[in-house]
Amino acid sequence: MPLQKWNTALYLRLSREDGDNKESDSISNQRTLLEQYILDHPEFILIDTYVDDGYTGTNFDRPDFQRMITDINTGRLNCIIVKDLSRFGRDYIGIGQYLERQFPVQGIRFLALNNNIDSLRGYDLTLPFMNVMNEQYARDISQKVRSAMKVRQKQGKFIGAFACYGYQKDPSDHNHLIPDPVAAQVVRRIFSLYEQGKGKLAIAKILNEEEVPCPSVYKQLQGDSYNNGRRLAGTSYWTYATIHRLLQNPMYVGTMVQGKAPRQSMHGKAKLASPDTWAVVDGTHEPIIERAQWDRVQSLLHQHTRSPNFEQNISLFAGVLRCGDCGRAMSKVTRHGEDYYCCGSYKRYGAKVCTPHWIPSRELEHIILNDLNLIIRSVQDLQAIEQECRSEVPRRNIDAQRRKLQAQLEQVRRRSQKAYEDYQDDLITKEELQRYRQDYRSHEKLLEGQIEALEVPQEDNSLDRPWIVTLLKTGELEYLDRVTVVETVSAIQVFKDGHIEITYTFDDDLRSLEIK
Repeated sequence: MPLQKWNTALYLRLSREDGDNKESDSISNQRTLLEQYILDHPEFILIDTYVDDGYTGTNFDRPDFQRMITDINTGRLNCIIVKDLSRFGRDYIGIGQYLERQFPVQGIRFLALNNNIDSLRGYDLTLPFMNVMNEQYARDISQKVRSAMKVRQKQGKFIGAFACYGYQKDPSDHNHLIPDPVAAQVVRRIFSLYEQGKGKLAIAKILNEEEVPCPSVYKQLQGDSYNNGRRLAGTSYWTYATIHRLLQNPMYVGTMVQGKAPRQSMHGKAKLASPDTWAVVDGTHEPIIERAQWDRVQSLLHQHTRSPNFEQNISLFAGVLRCGDCGRAMSKVTRHGEDYYCCGSYKRYGAKVCTPHWIPSRELEHIILNDLNLIIRSVQDLQAIEQECRSEVPRRNIDAQRRKLQAQLEQVRRRSQKAYEDYQDDLITKEELQRYRQDYRSHEKLLEGQIEALEVPQEDNSLDRPWIVTLLKTGELEYLDRVTVVETVSAIQVFKDGHIEITYTFDDDLRSLEIK
């Protein structure tokens, strides 16, 4: 009888964070072992090799692991071979989901050579035991690493991946910072400009006009794979926020500040900590800014602090009007006594970033009002449609809601049945089954109650809003106000060449006024 052929993936992983042994667990050693196994067993056909070098096993957010799962889901693979279970992962729950639930359903064979694990023979009690031990080992290593990092932070040693703008890692000691000659000069100039009375926006404009690379771009030009998650997508220029943070950074006077956003647990995300828990050590590196100038600038920053009132003078098009080229919100300005809108990037940072995109406020209001009235005039017999809407729209909405709730109810019932099947197959315990079924039953009752509530007659008041009442009386909109804009306009984009794109939203009100 011929051997079954297996379309096989070799998965390799290594991470210092997990305490992996550099020699025995090296990528090259894993590759040699797995490729030799393939050569000795002709039933395995090597389709691809997936390598995550430098990625922790405590989660599955690894690029090549996810690529491998995609290939499994598309049917390209039906077998995975790893050196040992810890190479696949160190997350006990996640591994169990893959090996005991997902892979068996998909018909995926799994082998961990050094652990003598082959899903074709079935798993025994050693599998969950090894998973727990691997996760506990990673957890222990993670705790030790965090403790060691805290000690080094308190000693004033730099442990970050990237030095802050203005500094670079000392080639002879990566835990020590030295000034970056080019960036340090820019930092000194920023402090001097601010002390001379230039505002943060003005400083950003100056640097953009001179085409000085902003910090994130400068790091990338130095060859660092740096990404600033706080930056607006697609922007690569100096901003008010960048200047503001730089002027308040005590690193520039030789004070090391670390531990601002620590990771609380092995699987947790970084969160901003209270300032009294930060690791702050003075005199750890050469200052870029003299202490006297630093003190003067901090005093000026406090003097200029104000709390803007965003409730006043809300623009008619706030939240919907954007530059069609750079994506930033348009700003309202007054020129020669008339209100205009212009690109927010241009207003803040100058012509090096974007162009003005000027459009008079009155002209934009006229365009939107005329466009809405053109749509309204294409609707025949508003009064008849109003009556139809009042009688039929609520019914249609109720029917749609019922179908949605019924589908959710069926899904909950299927999950309840699936839990019972898992219990029958010894995939979950009796206690887990009872807990699951109790949760599902509670959800069922909630959905059944919502379905019953739909049978109670409800009055629809969506057409009784002031602007719609006026519309039904006069047959057109007489003027634009904030409420009308919010309820009818989804987005307005103004482009460099002068053309405007308007997206309307008629989900609640005008959608029901079908255009004939």
